[in-house]
Amino acid sequence: MVPAPVKIIIAGGFGAGKTTMVGSVSEIPPLTTEELLTEASTDVDDLSGVERKSTTTVALDFGRITISTRHVLYLFGMPGQARFWFMWDDLARGAIGTIVLVDARRVEASFAAIDFFERRQIPFVVAVNCFDNAPRYDANEIREALAVPDRMPIVMCDARDRDSSKMALIRLVRHAMTVLPVPV
Repeated sequence: MVPAPVKIIIAGGFGAGKTTMVGSVSEIPPLTTEELLTEASTDVDDLSGVERKSTTTVALDFGRITISTRHVLYLFGMPGQARFWFMWDDLARGAIGTIVLVDARRVEASFAAIDFFERRQIPFVVAVNCFDNAPRYDANEIREALAVPDRMPIVMCDARDRDSSKMALIRLVRHAMTVLPVPV
């Protein structure tokens, strides 16, 4: 029996930790399209709050998690910068849901991803990536800052930690199961 594929998107702003999250939970070495930031991107990519960042995703990240003999999760990390938004529709097609990863140092960088998934009615959860030395906010403060409804799950996570990332994925799958129509 070939396992049924389940597509999940990891989205968020530039530098939120999407590549890190895919890599922390993937059972295979993740496919990444990381490239060095160059001087050409200096006027394009806002490094405020992520000044030490030296690479960026230029297409997508890909990882896989076998859930059972019946299901396998395929994880797709989306590039966060506006210059790559033209790819988002294609990457999101067929996804059961999305983790919108939020960097508490740059909450506003996640607005575009939240708007994108809300408009397309693709289920998502907000996962606040708890970076070292980042401000700490509770779920209600994040909810208010992002203007997301009470029914929207908000979880705190560390994208570097496999178990933490796995818990965010579990929360997403549970949320998607409650809002997606049951196939007939």
